[in-house]
Amino acid sequence: MDAVLELADVSKHFAEHTAVNQVSFAIPRGSFFSLLGPSGCGKTTTLRLVAGFEVPSSGLIRLNGQRIDHLPPYRRNVNTVFQSYALFPHLTVQGNVEFGLRKGSAANDVADRVRGVLEQLGLTGKERRKPGQLSGGERQRVALARALVLSPDVLLLDEPLSALDPQLRQQVRSELRDLQKKTGVTFLFVTHDQEEALSLSDAVAVMRAGRVEQMGAPQELYRKPRTKFVASFLGAMNWIGEIGVRPECIRIASAPDGERRSLRAVVESTIFLGPVMRVHTHIEGGEAVVIQVPANGEVHRPGEAVYLSWNAVDELRDLL
Repeated sequence: MDAVLELADVSKHFAEHTAVNQVSFAIPRGSFFSLLGPSGCGKTTTLRLVAGFEVPSSGLIRLNGQRIDHLPPYRRNVNTVFQSYALFPHLTVQGNVEFGLRKGSAANDVADRVRGVLEQLGLTGKERRKPGQLSGGERQRVALARALVLSPDVLLLDEPLSALDPQLRQQVRSELRDLQKKTGVTFLFVTHDQEEALSLSDAVAVMRAGRVEQMGAPQELYRKPRTKFVASFLGAMNWIGEIGVRPECIRIASAPDGERRSLRAVVESTIFLGPVMRVHTHIEGGEAVVIQVPANGEVHRPGEAVYLSWNAVDELRDLL
């Protein structure tokens, strides 16, 4: 593996608090890598350690095989897109994008590079507009253009989609993945949204309380979580005794399935979610079980007696 960025046993302490605790990972060049976890888990602090905004208490950070943990931010060939975008409101789109190129760059080179990145991000024709004249998605693309025009080895993105409304987030999410593939720049993306991490990433590191709980490809993490925390954080999960079963793996019917594990249950409520229906039930003994079924399927009403069944291969067992 050609790793562009490596962290080896990196920790960061703030007085009595340990924000990052012996975090290690290696990011392959040209990949989309996400740090995923709840607020306070250490993912943004990890990003700031890579950027040089914080200094590790211990451990090593390497970029292209060279240690950078002792270098100031301006000597690291990484760039950051912040949650707020941090655009200069008095500068035009062109002015914001070319800002970091002005010193020591020939005018022709600056113009060519800015023109190229604006075209790449679909901002051609908006060069003279100021941030206040742009939509949220356009402001995000300007922030990306300003970072990418400097040709970083790694682009750091700190929850860049969180300020967008849900519909725009889905659109920009798709654009972000396409952009990463088109440019070939390595992305290190921080998010608390599991759907973003699973849909965008080549690999995800799930963090909890300053540590990496599990790391791997999105499908691997979803289907083969090693801990109950990872299983629950990456999507809805039913815990039936010591067994975990995801809602989409459970079949609901009026009669038991003779070939699969079946439990008798009672429907409590149903929730319509467009293409799917979420059915809330409780089994004999009182445990709540949620099932996700196609919305155009059989309708189940509160108080109805049903049977829940699933395949043994869909059971998650022996999780920590």
